[in-house]
Amino acid sequence: MTFIRLRLNGCWLAPLMLLAALLAGTAIGETSIPVDTILKVLANKLWGAEYAVDRIDAGIIWNYRLSRAVVAACCGTSLALAGVVLQALLRNPLADPYLMGISAGASTGAVAVMVAGLGAGALTLSAGAFAGAGLAFGLVVLLAHAASSGTGGGRGTQAAGAIILAGIAGSQLFNALTAFIIAKSANAEQARGILFWLLGNLSGVRWTDAALALPAALGGLLICLWHRRALDAFTFGTDSAASMGIAVRPIRALLIIAMALVTAVMVSMVGAIGFVGLVIPHAMRFIVGSQHVRLVPASALAGALFLIGADILSRVIVPGQVLPIGVITSLIGAPAFALILVRGRRAT
Repeated sequence: MTFIRLRLNGCWLAPLMLLAALLAGTAIGETSIPVDTILKVLANKLWGAEYAVDRIDAGIIWNYRLSRAVVAACCGTSLALAGVVLQALLRNPLADPYLMGISAGASTGAVAVMVAGLGAGALTLSAGAFAGAGLAFGLVVLLAHAASSGTGGGRGTQAAGAIILAGIAGSQLFNALTAFIIAKSANAEQARGILFWLLGNLSGVRWTDAALALPAALGGLLICLWHRRALDAFTFGTDSAASMGIAVRPIRALLIIAMALVTAVMVSMVGAIGFVGLVIPHAMRFIVGSQHVRLVPASALAGALFLIGADILSRVIVPGQVLPIGVITSLIGAPAFALILVRGRRAT
């Protein structure tokens, strides 16, 4: 009964918390906007009300801040889910899209389309980012397999370490490729804009971006929820998952492709944002436990709230200046990453 009561409370609290975060992300910024003004603008836009609202405030709320908050929520959800899935599939607490090279590969693919004209106009930014993400992750997997070939049993820790080291190597390689493309093909003004975007930038997102980010995030969430039992099984290893009747290869491929796709979509819009997929799943495991029936929705919600909060901080922490959101997430995530390393070392 207690578990059912907690689930019912969560069903009510989650949308209220997300709504409060979206309102905060819309209200707080370079200039504060009252919540009642935001509600009037929403009523005018969604239900055709005719409240008297200043046109400048209405434009800031609808065309800039609300769309930005929605994309931030979708991006946080997607990255947190990607971290949950990668940590379960790889059985490695340090796996996330940023450390595994997926974000770096997606950035390279997006920059290649944006600056170098890869695909001659036939590829969109999201398609280029997905191709780069898939290539980077494939390279990381191959490198990790070569480095830990034949590992097993007592060498499981070595295999897990090989995956992270391969991810770091892949990230550095694709970051170097991105820098090379920018140096070779971009002018000075383009280079400044792209480098700022690569650190995580929500300033340019609009409703057209939200229209792509929202279905991507919801699709990733639904896929993870549908395969929540399989994710539980994967945490005990592929052999255990197979013994439980899980179709290991197709489900693993589906989950990896889905997470690479949603990561690529988000990176193509806002750049590479680090540590969300690392910090959020660990924090939620501490709160709700390791079963994915609770971990997946909790991580999705926490990721959305975290990135909206980070976006708010990026706008107010330095008066008169907007910081890249990746700076804020790294300032929070780097100490958390160090804590995970220390705790993991003490546990061995």
